[in-house]
Amino acid sequence: MVNYNTASQAYKLTETAGLSEISDPHQIVNTLFKELLKSMHIFKDSLGDKNLVEKKSKNFSRSLTIIYSLQSSLDFEKGGEISNNLFRIYEYSRQQMIADLKNNKANGINTAISIISEIADAWNQIGKEVQNVKSK
Repeated sequence: MVNYNTASQAYKLTETAGLSEISDPHQIVNTLFKELLKSMHIFKDSLGDKNLVEKKSKNFSRSLTIIYSLQSSLDFEKGGEISNNLFRIYEYSRQQMIADLKNNKANGINTAISIISEIADAWNQIGKEVQNVKSK
């Protein structure tokens, strides 16, 4: 479902501190989700405020880079329909951010954040279950 080498390489592009210390592929994707949600929230909070244009722009770009990273890390051969659905969800989130940037108003970003949060929570839960199986 996820190509971890691609995710790791793409994650490096986001320039988030500490990636070099993360060797667990699951944790890399988990960190991508955390950073994406953080950037999306900052972007959302910056919309409509003329004093926060630079902050809005930086977090918009960062969010789109992470979304692209998540999209490019999908393994469509192994992941099948799940990978296709995730790609569409990421694309939807990207489109909502672009629309909100154009309107300088938070509309679709709220739904996108909610959906990405659910995926991140599910991904985190999978990691916990895998750890439980490994520890037995």
